[in-house]
Amino acid sequence: MKINIERVDEHFKMIAKNESGNEIIMDAGLSVGGHGSGFGPHSLLLAALGGCSSIDILLILKKQKQEVTGFEVEVESEKVKVESYSLFKEIVLHFKIKGKVDADKAEKAITLSLEKYCSVSKTLEPTAKITHKLTISD
Repeated sequence: MKINIERVDEHFKMIAKNESGNEIIMDAGLSVGGHGSGFGPHSLLLAALGGCSSIDILLILKKQKQEVTGFEVEVESEKVKVESYSLFKEIVLHFKIKGKVDADKAEKAITLSLEKYCSVSKTLEPTAKITHKLTISD
């Protein structure tokens, strides 16, 4: 895996590009001189957690022949300052699934993802308490 990051203005705006040519805009917040015109590094990490677990969950639900017609995950976090940097202390993922989905199967898929399959979750696990909520609607 290779990611290229290029600064594109005189401040902190950068474009990250992967080997397939897909791009993400990154920027620092206004408080440190950025423009807030892209994802900050911590936001990217939360997005990676949400995306990683969502892919796992959707794959598991598909194998279980669940009819998912809509899917959303909301990721909230609390950080703690440690020396000169910050760590995520708590992260809550709220999975919102639409369709004909058995709640027990969805709950099992979420647990499997967060505890076994999602590499981002496993990376964050030593320093952050990761919990989840589930809402299913038709």
